[in-house]
Amino acid sequence: MKAKYFKETDTLYFELREAEVVETRELDEDTILDYDSDGNVVGITLEHARMKAGGEKVEFEMITA
Repeated sequence: MKAKYFKETDTLYFELREAEVVETRELDEDTILDYDSDGNVVGITLEHARMKAGGEKVEFEMITA
């Protein structure tokens, strides 16, 4: 999984897995989902990311079993 932040557009993109995107659907006006040919979500776009996330600080936590 990759997270990419585009400062100039305040857009955050989560690439859940590398796959060809064959369909894109809007969940709401600021959230877009990308799907592969099997109907699996492979990417999530968040517009106005700083507002949605509550600021500029981003933390990632890896949980291992």
